[in-house]
Amino acid sequence: MAFKIVVIGTSLGGLSALKIILQSLPADFPVPIAIVQHRHKESNSTLRQLLQESISLPIREVEDKDEILPRHIYLAPADYHLLVEPGHFALSTDEPVSYARPSIDVLFESAADIYGEQVIGIILTGANQDGMEGLKKVKARGGITIVQEPATAESCIMPEAAISAVAVDWILTLRDIADQMVKLCYLSRK
Repeated sequence: MAFKIVVIGTSLGGLSALKIILQSLPADFPVPIAIVQHRHKESNSTLRQLLQESISLPIREVEDKDEILPRHIYLAPADYHLLVEPGHFALSTDEPVSYARPSIDVLFESAADIYGEQVIGIILTGANQDGMEGLKKVKARGGITIVQEPATAESCIMPEAAISAVAVDWILTLRDIADQMVKLCYLSRK
């Protein structure tokens, strides 16, 4: 069974964590990756530029109704929730969830609703509990759940909250998360 999407949620310390994971992926990594990184609502496209400098896959900030394409990385824009719909993304300005917009929970829950067991959900470093409910839903729908080893996170609060709430499939360092993504996404295509 091939995976349809990888969803990643992170907050405090996320930029360096994302760089480590995304730099380790091959240029032909087949599965689309959607990312919620908590950031200030006035934030511009700097996050995309900082990530793109060292990453071979194309990275874009999502615009409403963007098609979900393989071999692409998608960032939730500042101050918008990012939702997965069949074959494309939607943006929303609904109320913040867990004090955040974009919310990790919103991305993960919508991905689980649409793609069920074809989702890989990954929680990285962060200083709140956003993502915990979303990861629960990914797991409940049969998806794969991965959490950064809390001892290696800049802020362990988010990974620890996820681990306390979900029987996660793997708790790994950042480099091991990238390796596991490659294994899962290439093996599933054979």
